[in-house]
Amino acid sequence: MSTRTLQLCDVVKHYPGAGEVVRAVDGVSLTVAPGEVVAVYGPSGSGKSTLLLLAAGLLRPDAGAVRFGGREVGALSDSEAAAYQRRDVGFVPQSFSLMPGVPAVENAAVKLLADRMPLGEARRRVIPWLERFGLGERLDHTPDRLSGGERQRVAIVRALVNEPGVILADEPTGNLDSRRGHDVLGLLAAFGRERGRAVLLVTHDPHAATFADRVHTLRDGRLLTQAPDPEPAAMRAPAGVGLG
Repeated sequence: MSTRTLQLCDVVKHYPGAGEVVRAVDGVSLTVAPGEVVAVYGPSGSGKSTLLLLAAGLLRPDAGAVRFGGREVGALSDSEAAAYQRRDVGFVPQSFSLMPGVPAVENAAVKLLADRMPLGEARRRVIPWLERFGLGERLDHTPDRLSGGERQRVAIVRALVNEPGVILADEPTGNLDSRRGHDVLGLLAAFGRERGRAVLLVTHDPHAATFADRVHTLRDGRLLTQAPDPEPAAMRAPAGVGLG
């Protein structure tokens, strides 16, 4: 099996609730191969975000295993988990989590800087990515001077810029208009396919299915497989979307 395969094997994550246990993730098994784009749909509270946090090693499962490249993520030490999240995972959160008062170009370079890349080199690496996402004129804008959609695109660039092994995106189009959302989904899918990276999206956006190889629904913590679309995702991706 490829060293860039993401596997969730009978993963369970429960939370105590008011008089009952909330089964956020309840025995989920899912494999995302390198170059594959998988979309997971579900209503609020269905466990989608918990599923991504488990895959990212930001939560440990109560049972089952999360593996990336053959390593069990839940068994990593704190320092190993931090390195996994920094180097192997491109995580796009709903909340952006940009640093206030810091220019977009440096916010996007956080993982490079954390790995001790010199600032000048990190800026040179980041700028083409920001330009590709339509932010070439916003390089030195701090988050308070960016729209919600622009902040989201900075967060996506931050996730991709060090070319991690797996992309985990939580509502990546949630703050984007339909045209920009379409472009961003195309770029995420192109990154995964051209670079041979696994891409797992959780989303409400029905357009995500246009780019996904497989679509699942998460309901009450359980993963359901939908019928495959008769037209392959690679045939449906818009022309001209690529990474150069």
